[in-house]
Amino acid sequence: MAPLGAGANLIDLDFMGVPGSIASYVFDTGDGLALVDTGPSSTLPALERGLQKLGAELSDVRHLLLTHIHFDHAGAAGSLAARLPKARVYVHERGAKHLSRPERLIASAAQIYGDQMQTLWGEMQPVPADRLIVLHGGETLAFSGLPEGVKVHYTPGHAVHHVSYHAGDDLYVGDVGGVRIALPQSPRPPTPPPDIDLNAWAQSIALLRGLTARRLHLAHFGSYVQSAAHWDGLIANIRTDAQRVGTRLAAGEDLEHVTRTFSAELRADLDAEESGLADKFTLACPPWMSVQGLARYFHKQGQGGQA
Repeated sequence: MAPLGAGANLIDLDFMGVPGSIASYVFDTGDGLALVDTGPSSTLPALERGLQKLGAELSDVRHLLLTHIHFDHAGAAGSLAARLPKARVYVHERGAKHLSRPERLIASAAQIYGDQMQTLWGEMQPVPADRLIVLHGGETLAFSGLPEGVKVHYTPGHAVHHVSYHAGDDLYVGDVGGVRIALPQSPRPPTPPPDIDLNAWAQSIALLRGLTARRLHLAHFGSYVQSAAHWDGLIANIRTDAQRVGTRLAAGEDLEHVTRTFSAELRADLDAEESGLADKFTLACPPWMSVQGLARYFHKQGQGGQA
């Protein structure tokens, strides 16, 4: 295996044949390769090709660091665990049971995606419970090649089981760092159901922006400078999206109409930042799912849709 070094190496998973939508990141721990987010099983061939381009093989992977258990981030974890008997799967405690017993997760997703489940995500196999390293947040994972280890931060908001990983200059933020498909685009929040929490998200942003790291690595998509501008842009867009959805729900508009209006406004925002950006963005972050997640959040808050 060619030495990869401790820094992040991006692997484009070419989701649905479209580059720049879902990324995994790989780095050398000194105790085998670590893969941050596996992507879904449908992208496993692209994952293997990406490793080979880096001079590595799938068999070199020993650590699967999951930011959270949504299909686009962890769908392939069980398949990889079956193929990599020495690998361990790291996941927050509130997601662990769903990895070892994914039936409810699969059934819930099937209600949303129907006959597109296999095409989009492929198979989700269970991860044996004895292969899981259950995280709470606050741990430092020790590896021989990383003197400072990898720090685990609990970062809910997008999902109640979301963690971020901090390794030296690199900060792997999954979805809590937003969706940013291209440099000119301001980061936007992915807000799918079921457990969006805007207050928790704000606290996670405050934590992450205060860490000493030079680079942010987003699952959707790419690596960016850790900067106040990134986090300020994400906060502004969280407020904008919440206001657009919440105000219309409070006015009594039905969800279908809210979704159409929100989607049109989002598309206009994105295409103003870079021509053609909206189509790629909506593959990574479907607007209808963002509306559903925000609607559920307002309902749980008892706000009647008031942003």
